[in-house]
This record gives sequence, C-alpha cells and structure tokens, in this order.
Amino acid sequence: MANRYFSQQSFTFLRKLAKNNNRDWFLEHKDEYEETIRTPALDFISDMTDDLAMISPHFLAVPKKVGGSLMRVHRDVRFGKDKRPYKTNIGIQFRHEQGKDVHAPGFYLHIEPNDCFVGVGIWRPDADALGKIRDRICAKGKDWTAALAEKSFKRHFELGGESLKRPPRGFDKEHPLLESLKRKDFIAISSINNDSVLSGRFKKMVVDRFSVADSYMQFLCKALELRY
Repeated sequence: MANRYFSQQSFTFLRKLAKNNNRDWFLEHKDEYEETIRTPALDFISDMTDDLAMISPHFLAVPKKVGGSLMRVHRDVRFGKDKRPYKTNIGIQFRHEQGKDVHAPGFYLHIEPNDCFVGVGIWRPDADALGKIRDRICAKGKDWTAALAEKSFKRHFELGGESLKRPPRGFDKEHPLLESLKRKDFIAISSINNDSVLSGRFKKMVVDRFSVADSYMQFLCKALELRY
C-alpha cells in the first residue's frame, strides 16, 4: 500500500504560520510543526533513498533533522529587508554527493499551499560553474537542444530563473542558442497541485518527475565534471 506523507493539517499549519510568522507563535505550536511537517518530511526523505539511487547513485537523500535533505524552517534574515523568521513552505533538497564542495545541480521539492512544485537543475551557479555550463552548451549544442526537447521533459517542466538582458561577455551575440547562454539559472520547474501532495501516489509522482529530467541533469553534471 502506498504511503501518504503529508495531510491537510500540513497545509493548515503552513497557512497559520504565514499569518503568525513570529517566534512566540511558532514555539507555542512546535509540536504541531513536528507532527505535521518535520516528521512526515523526514519519512518521505527516508523512503526516497532507494528511488533516488535508481535515478542516480550520486544524489543523496539524508533524513536528518539538521544538516540533511530537509531545509531549515528558519529564514536567514541577516541581509534582507524581510525579517520574518520562518519559511512558510517545506523545502526538500537532494544534493549531489559533491554538493557541499562545489556548486552542483540537485533535485528539489517545494510544498506550499497552492504553490507546490518539483525542481531540477542548478540555481545561481558561481562564475566558474556558469562558464562551464555555457561552454558545454556551445560545444554540445545538439545534446542540450535534445535534452530540452524530450517529450516527457517538455510535458512536465518549464525552464525558470533569471537571464541576462545582453549576451554574456565573450559569446557571439548571433549564437543560435543565445537565449540559453544568457541564463543565470539553469533550473526547470514542474508544478504539483495540493491534492497530489496528499495522495498515496505522491512519492511515485515525484520520482517520475525527477526521472524525466534525466538528460537535462546529465548535461549539467557533465558540464561540471560531476558523476551522474
């Protein structure tokens, strides 16, 4: 029997947190957070271990409360104007095994009321990684185009993130793949509705979405000389 991880109570907690985003309220409802958010998220991560290994043995599902695949609920408020202390979504990232040492692609799951999605790729790569990806697009343009054109990938994913307004320095402004070369992020997003998150088939759906991004992720990993 397929497992159900998250519940309506999970969405209810996130909605209430959005309206009461302060330390006192969160501490008063810490048990609810543990029951409806953290525990089911860690169970999901644990159950993803074998499935993720089938996609690629080089990405990690780490079901730890701190320092694992479950992203912190606390926001980093040091440098921004938004001082709300807590994230109002569940973020789960499956990092590449070298992800702590280099900027690497990854698999991501975002759960938020009416804004749930699966993400793949690399967000805001540093200058070195960005240069390597652009160089590979120039050298292996057919492979890049083929990865983006795969029917299953196109059916489920849309490219996201930001792009430069002008061609990147050192690249031909007439290059046929200029729009790809102008990208600052190499991420693809696949939306999920709330009901799917609550379904017993949720994990299978996430695995299936990750799987159809295989060629896209392989291209990025090869560009960065990472195993896939």
